[in-house]
Amino acid sequence: MSASSASKAGQPVKTSSPQKPSPQSAKSSGKGLVRPAPRAKVRRARLVVSKVDTWSVLKLAFLLSVALGIITVVASLVLWIVLSLTGLFDGINELLSMLGGSAGGADIKRFLSLGNVALFATIISVANVILLTVLSVLGALVYNIAASLIGGIGVTLTDD
Repeated sequence: MSASSASKAGQPVKTSSPQKPSPQSAKSSGKGLVRPAPRAKVRRARLVVSKVDTWSVLKLAFLLSVALGIITVVASLVLWIVLSLTGLFDGINELLSMLGGSAGGADIKRFLSLGNVALFATIISVANVILLTVLSVLGALVYNIAASLIGGIGVTLTDD
């Protein structure tokens, strides 16, 4: 039955558009509100790190120490370039010539040339790569021995 024929018959006309309830009626009736999803129960797992794989420690320590070595070399070169551009080496040469009294004076740039700084930084970085890798593996071995005696480190993991 259409709306026009319903109104002719004296019946009330039903509209298809939904009506919004007022905020007070929605609170009182509970309809129209979106209820939050029930909160899931948080799962917890207590685990113990009983062993650390020495091979994975070796790989990770090597890669991190190589990255640190590259950062060291690049930072030392950038620092040398900044000091050279600011004229610090010339100022040190003037100070040494005033204190020493010799006209020729020592040229500090000859001792601290860019090549010497790069070589020194590279040697230090290679030594750090070797030392950090060896010390990390030794630390993993010592942890494995201590964990077998004591039981390891307890870790609690949660599911958020």
